[in-house]
Amino acid sequence: MISRSHKQALLSVLVATVLGGVVVADAAAQARSSDRGSERRSRGSAKAEVLYPEATRQEPNGKSSSKMGGKLQKLFAAYNKDDYEQTRTLADEIIAAEGANDYDKAVANQLASQAAYNLDDTAAAKQYLQQAIALNQLDNNGHFQAMLMLAQLQLQDEQYAEGLANLDKYLAESKSHKPEELVIKGQALYQTEKYAEAIPVLKAAIAASPEPKDSWNQLLMAAYAEAGQTGEAVKEAEALAARNPADKKAQLNLASMYMQADQMDKAAAVMDKLRAAGQLTEEREYKQLYSIYANTENKEKDVIAVINEGMSKGILKPDYQVYLALAQSYYYSDQIPQAIEAWQKAAPLSKDGETYLNLARVLHSEGRIPEAKQAARDAKAKGVKNPADADKIINLK
Repeated sequence: MISRSHKQALLSVLVATVLGGVVVADAAAQARSSDRGSERRSRGSAKAEVLYPEATRQEPNGKSSSKMGGKLQKLFAAYNKDDYEQTRTLADEIIAAEGANDYDKAVANQLASQAAYNLDDTAAAKQYLQQAIALNQLDNNGHFQAMLMLAQLQLQDEQYAEGLANLDKYLAESKSHKPEELVIKGQALYQTEKYAEAIPVLKAAIAASPEPKDSWNQLLMAAYAEAGQTGEAVKEAEALAARNPADKKAQLNLASMYMQADQMDKAAAVMDKLRAAGQLTEEREYKQLYSIYANTENKEKDVIAVINEGMSKGILKPDYQVYLALAQSYYYSDQIPQAIEAWQKAAPLSKDGETYLNLARVLHSEGRIPEAKQAARDAKAKGVKNPADADKIINLK
C-alpha cells in the first residue's frame, strides 16, 4: 500500500564530494510499508512474498484480537484512502485500548508510522516504528522493513550513531544482501567521515548489483579520495568517465581527480576536450581549466587563451584572481605591456598593496618611472609588508 504513497524515496542524502560535484545515494528507495504481509492477511489474499528467507528471527504467529478486528478494518480502510490524519487517530485509539493485544498494537504502530511520515512528522514516525519493533509481533516482512525505515529516518535526521546501529542490526538479523541497502550503510559511514570503513561496504554493494548506479561509484570514488587513496579514486573516475563519455559531470570529476593526483597533463586533456565541444558553460569550469594550465610548466599561452575566451563569452567574471593569473601568464610569456595592463586591473581589487608593489617593480624595470612611483604610492596607501620597498621606488630620481 505504501507503494502508492505520494512521497519520494525516504532518504536521498546529497554528499558533497571533494570533486565539487554531488553524489546521490538513492538506496533508500526501499522505504516502503513495513507490513505488506499483515495488510494482505487483512484482505484475505494470498500469502505475501517472503522478503527475508535467510532471516535468523523466529517469525511470530501473531493474530488480531476479536475485540479489535473491526477497528483494524477501519484503520486499514482509512490508510488505503490516504487519510493519514484519520489513520493516526484510529491507530492511537487501538494502541491505547485495554482490549488490544500486542499484535493489534504492533500493526497500529506500524500504520501510524507510515501515516506520520506522510504527514511530515518524522519524530512521531520514529516513535511509532520503535514501538512496533519493540512489540516484536509483526511478521518478518513487516518487522524488518520497520527496522530499515527507522534506521533511514534516523540517518536522515543525522542521528548517525543510532541509525548505523539499527542498520547493522537489521542487516545482521534479516541477512539481507540487497546492494541498495548496503549503499545506505556506505553512505552513512561516508557522512560520518569513516571513509576507510565505507570503502569495502560500497565495493560489496557494487559487486552485488548487476547494474550498479553511477552514483554508487561516485560515492566510492569520493571515499577513496577522502581516505587518501588517490590512485584508486582515479581508477573509479576513469571507469565512470569511460562508461559515460557524454556526461560532463563524469568528465569534470575525472579532471578533478587527475588534479588531485598531480596529473595535470591528463586533467588538461579532459578539460580541453570539453572546451572544444563547447561544454564549458560555468565560471568554475573555466577557472578549473586555467588553474590546471597555471600549474603546468610552459602553459602560459593556454592560460591566456582560456581566460580571454571565458571573459569574451561572459562566463568568466573579471575578478582579482582572473586578472592576476592573466598578468603573470603575460609576464612569463614576455608580453610585458599586456601583463602591466592586467596588473593595473588586478591591483585595485587586491585586499592589500602587494599587487600594486609588483606592478611598480615591473613598471620600473620597463623605465616607466612616473607610473612606477604612483603604483608604489598606491601600494603604501593600501598596505604592504615592507613599506621600505615601496619607498625605494617612490624616491627614485
